[in-house]
Amino acid sequence: MATFLFGEIVFGPVTSRRLGASLGINLLPEGRKICNFNCIYCECGWSDPDEVKQSTFPSRQEIADSLGTRLHEMKANDEALDTITFAGNGEPTLHPDFPGIIEDTVALRNALFPKVEIAVLSNATRLGDPLIREAIRQVEQRILKIDSAYTETVSSLNQPKGVYDLDSTIEQLKTFKGEFTLQTLFVRGSYKGRLIDNSDPESIRDWLKIVAKLKPQAVMVYTIARDTPIETLHKVSPEKLDAIANEVRKLGSEALVSY
Repeated sequence: MATFLFGEIVFGPVTSRRLGASLGINLLPEGRKICNFNCIYCECGWSDPDEVKQSTFPSRQEIADSLGTRLHEMKANDEALDTITFAGNGEPTLHPDFPGIIEDTVALRNALFPKVEIAVLSNATRLGDPLIREAIRQVEQRILKIDSAYTETVSSLNQPKGVYDLDSTIEQLKTFKGEFTLQTLFVRGSYKGRLIDNSDPESIRDWLKIVAKLKPQAVMVYTIARDTPIETLHKVSPEKLDAIANEVRKLGSEALVSY
C-alpha cells in the first residue's frame, strides 16, 4: 500500500488532537526513512538496515536555520502554535547531534514562542544513552513507545534492528518517574504467515502491568489510521480501544484515544 515521507526539515503546522497546532521537525534525510525499528504498520514504509550508516543527515545548523526562519515567519504573521514536534521519517534520536538540536530548539522556542511546548516522539530504544535521555528530559512532551509486553510480539510487530531488551527499556522509562506519555498502537492481522494481535485479552492484561509499573502521566491508545507497508493489517475497533482506555484510567493515567 502507499506510504508517505516528509520532504523537508520543518513542516506544518498540522492540527493534532493531542498536540494542537503542531510544527513538525524531521531530523532524518528528506524523502527517506531512517529507523532502528521496521514496524510493519509504519506509515513511512520500510526501513533499510544499512541506511543509518550510509545516510547524510541535515546538519545541526541547517535544522536551527530552518526552524528559526519558520518561527520568525509565524511570529510575524501572528500564526497560532501550540507545539514544536520532533517526528518525521523515522526515529529522531538517531541524528548524531540530537542533544545539541534539542538545545537549539529550546533556545529558539524561549526567544520566539515561550509558551509553546516541545514534543519528541520516540521508540525509546536509545534511552540507555545518558545524553539522549537528558536531551529528552529538556522537552515538555516526551512521547515514548512500547507496543507489547511480549518480546516475541515486539520482534514481529516492530522488528527492531540489533539488540532490543524490553526489560531494559522499561527500566529506562522508569527514570522519568511518570513524567512522559506512553504510546501504544494496537493492531491485528498477519505477517509472513503469522497471526499478530496485541489487542487480545492476554496481551492487554500484561501490557497493563507495564502501565501500572511505569505510571505514565498519559497513555496514547490508538490504531492504524493511514496506509501501511502490508495489506494484511486491520484496525482495532473503537469499542476495544475505549475499553483499553478505561482500564488505563483505572490505573490513574490519563488515556488519549485515537480511532
